[in-house]
Amino acid sequence: MFQTLAMVSAIALGAHGAPGNQIRTDVKTYTGSFSDGATYLIQVPKKWNGTFVLYSHGYVVPGSSNPALDVGDPVTGKYLLSKGYALGGSSYATTGWAVQQALPDQVEVLSTFETLVGQPTRTLAWGHSLGGMITAGLVQQYPTLFNGALPMCGVVGGGVGIWNVALDGAFVFNTLLAGNSLQVVNITNPDYNYEAAEAVLSNAQSTAQGQARIALAAAVADTPGWYNPAYPPPAPTDYTDQEANQYDWFSQVDFAFDFALRAELEARAGGNPSWNTSVDYKTQLAHSVNKAEVIALYQAAGLSLDADLATLKAAQRISADSYAVTYLSQNIIFDGDISIPVLTMHTEGDGLVGNQNESAYKLAVDGAGNQADLRQTFIYRAGHCEFTPAEQIAAFESLVARLDTGRWPNLTPTTLNGIASALGSTYNPVPPEFNAYHPAQFLRLYNGTP
Repeated sequence: MFQTLAMVSAIALGAHGAPGNQIRTDVKTYTGSFSDGATYLIQVPKKWNGTFVLYSHGYVVPGSSNPALDVGDPVTGKYLLSKGYALGGSSYATTGWAVQQALPDQVEVLSTFETLVGQPTRTLAWGHSLGGMITAGLVQQYPTLFNGALPMCGVVGGGVGIWNVALDGAFVFNTLLAGNSLQVVNITNPDYNYEAAEAVLSNAQSTAQGQARIALAAAVADTPGWYNPAYPPPAPTDYTDQEANQYDWFSQVDFAFDFALRAELEARAGGNPSWNTSVDYKTQLAHSVNKAEVIALYQAAGLSLDADLATLKAAQRISADSYAVTYLSQNIIFDGDISIPVLTMHTEGDGLVGNQNESAYKLAVDGAGNQADLRQTFIYRAGHCEFTPAEQIAAFESLVARLDTGRWPNLTPTTLNGIASALGSTYNPVPPEFNAYHPAQFLRLYNGTP
């Protein structure tokens, strides 16, 4: 299990290589720690332009190294420092679902920067994965401290919603393939539970019937049929290949969270924060982007989809512990109450934090009447946080342009790809892939009442 979790940690961090930047002679570096044990890293170029950029890193698997990070990758960091931006960020006091610790720790980085360096003229927040969620949380809870934000591949559908989506996939898998032998909540032995789930998954993948049911579990979680960022997606009707990609998401990434790392969240929350008491999986399938795939694979396998949906309907449901829902709501859900420009970025084929999170966030922002402050961009690529430095820089510079001019710049894919391409090969290991895209609905939208 540990090899898989190490890879999951690297994926969730959203850092494509070593953390932070090389120490530079033209940059002053500050490090230290806070009273809660979190460490911080701040880098200030000699020709500082007055803007401080606060970076929030992603999920770190408990037991893994947890350094302070001030940028997602060193190439992007080098560019920003060369343009005069000061960078900072903390490790957070704990690993795992550390939202409760991250929010105050990141605010303390701001106050530490002011003490060590001075008052910035402008402060921007950005981050990857769980750090994208923390970024959105910072500007929701501390709006006067920031001028703009760039949540990338963020859990912006909210903590309650995304863990409910994970529960749905695990519930279908456990009911139809594992004979209810797995713990989908109240996990007492994460290692054993995960290994047992992986064994069932491997066996199921060897048969057409198992593949059809894996596809159904993937559908209710909206897991995409596109896994490898080095390749284009399978053809729209290549359902066999799509399912194989979903199997890769489950076996390489998602099951570690679904059947093991959920236990860390439950320990924090004091119980189970997820439920499916009111969920109709026939309706969930009807709304899923993978509906056609499921129907085709069930037909090819000679299985009755209606019979399996009936089995799911009759299966004993799972109720949440109210105090755990309260904890996860506080850490965190989104009300759309933003008062500064926010630009988000997401890959289309993200099987850990689905692009449908962006639909949930937009719905909240629009509902609060703040749609003028939000813009969303998408990258035509598989993977979680699989952005090139050039794509991140293009998004970042677009946010800065919005602040400089008071209006959003042209954010069409053609324009953004042009900005990214102009940066050259150092920042473009592959061609930029900004794309016009509209994500489907988030299947387990949560507005504050279970």
